[in-house]
Amino acid sequence: MMHRQGPARMRKLEETTGAPVIGMESPRGVRDPSLGRLSAVLGGADLVVLFAKKKDFTLGFGKPFAKDCRVIETPEDIDAQASCEALIERAAGRAVPASNGWRAEVREALAYRPPEWARLSPSPGGPVHPVELCRAVQKLLDTSDAVLISDGGEFGQWSQACLSAPRRVINGPAGSIGAALPFAAAAKLARPGSRVMAMLGDGTFGFHMSEIDTAVRYKLDYVAVVGNDACWNAEHQIQLRAYGKARTHGLDLLPTRYGAVVAAMGGHGEDVARPAEVAPALERAARSGRPACVNVAIERLAAPAY
Repeated sequence: MMHRQGPARMRKLEETTGAPVIGMESPRGVRDPSLGRLSAVLGGADLVVLFAKKKDFTLGFGKPFAKDCRVIETPEDIDAQASCEALIERAAGRAVPASNGWRAEVREALAYRPPEWARLSPSPGGPVHPVELCRAVQKLLDTSDAVLISDGGEFGQWSQACLSAPRRVINGPAGSIGAALPFAAAAKLARPGSRVMAMLGDGTFGFHMSEIDTAVRYKLDYVAVVGNDACWNAEHQIQLRAYGKARTHGLDLLPTRYGAVVAAMGGHGEDVARPAEVAPALERAARSGRPACVNVAIERLAAPAY
């Protein structure tokens, strides 16, 4: 349901039935930062229908639901879009209350972002907070028919929570990392007139760095934004939670200048360390007409949790 015409059908189903319809495509499931505080309101549901989805780990194996909540699981091989169309047809013509408190509550939870994000006070000397970086990227996404590519990892969760675009591709429910650069190349081939922005971490960048060479050869002028905290931060955060700061081990990376790497491969590359440098560097990258990388030194933070 989260591809092609799926989101439009989901909106139509919600309008027709009056029931909240939610797409899940992240391995973090109900803890997906782009879904806001969804997990906090699921306990208020008395009926949940899962389209081509199991009550698996992404749904906490059903723990967020109330004990008396009825959960209907459709087969995983069901044609979810056809089933959605059938429900829309069955519900068509039925009266939907003009005021729907439950639907409004869920929509408010999905839209929630911590208010302190709007009050961030950047340190002029850096590093850059992921929210600040995403604000600058959003300005570029707002100016065109844009495509947002977001990888996994901790920085990927910040970008998924903070950014929006008419078209979005993320790392998917398998939770893999490293695909942002080839995804960006494919997006630019499919939509050559669109601005394509790829968000990825520094560890992630190393998986498919040679894809920059491919993009240079084929003149695929996307912009890759690297959130560089010199760390395998997803695993670092797991170690912090499990063992404490004194026992984290083996996850530091070098603060490599990936912008310089991309420039050496024939693209446009910049390395940024201070908040004031971010927006101008992004603008130059977007205007360069070449595959571009803006490598930004960011704070080493856990993915957002509400």
